[in-house]
Amino acid sequence: MVVIELKNVSKKFRLYHEKTRSLKERILGRSRNVYEELWALKDINLEIKKGETVGIIGVNGSGKTTLLKLIAKILYPTEGEIITKGKIATLIELGAGFHPDLTGRENVYLNGAILRMTKREIDEKFDDIVKFAEIEKFIDIPLRNYSSGMKMRLGFSIAIHVNPDILLVDEVLAVGDAAFKQKCYEKIREFQKQEKTILYVSHNLESVKNLCNWTIWLDKGIIKEKGSPDRVIDAYLSSLKKNS
Repeated sequence: MVVIELKNVSKKFRLYHEKTRSLKERILGRSRNVYEELWALKDINLEIKKGETVGIIGVNGSGKTTLLKLIAKILYPTEGEIITKGKIATLIELGAGFHPDLTGRENVYLNGAILRMTKREIDEKFDDIVKFAEIEKFIDIPLRNYSSGMKMRLGFSIAIHVNPDILLVDEVLAVGDAAFKQKCYEKIREFQKQEKTILYVSHNLESVKNLCNWTIWLDKGIIKEKGSPDRVIDAYLSSLKKNS
């Protein structure tokens, strides 16, 4: 069963540039918006089936995060259609949905609500969330005092306890100690056994090979290649060598 489908999806951004105004324009309050258009993604067509783990690779700026944000409905496409089936949990930006002046406890409830958990669900899972994140001693201090690794642990723990049908992971596992990363990978393996669908963005190509059923290589907003992780990663690395 297809649970994520993208039909001719494109996303355009406007990059605004500051332009010095003349004295006359300043007096009259006139200004001209100067911008250039950037197509972050262009004509993306994808079908991802239930239970698949799909890796997404590419250099910075190739459109990987934009793709996940579109699937998560954080952003909306300029052109095309996106169809998803099931509950989605996102780990796209470290600390996204967190407030630095709130405590860890308060942020669990805030982030859980953003991920559409009810207060009752959060109450029931709160102890498990904190235990998995390994931040019991720090749960009642403001998040601004947390390290990047602590924020990642808390964000990952909340997301997995949503019990999603689709999990979107973007490079957040690059932060944190080796032991916790291993625990996260084990949780992903557990999700795979439960036939949950996972989109996994990472520059750690070895983890892409180990975790993913197939892989997409994005380059300047288009799908350069897709297929088995070994083949796609080899093509990607060969391209990097040619352009270095």
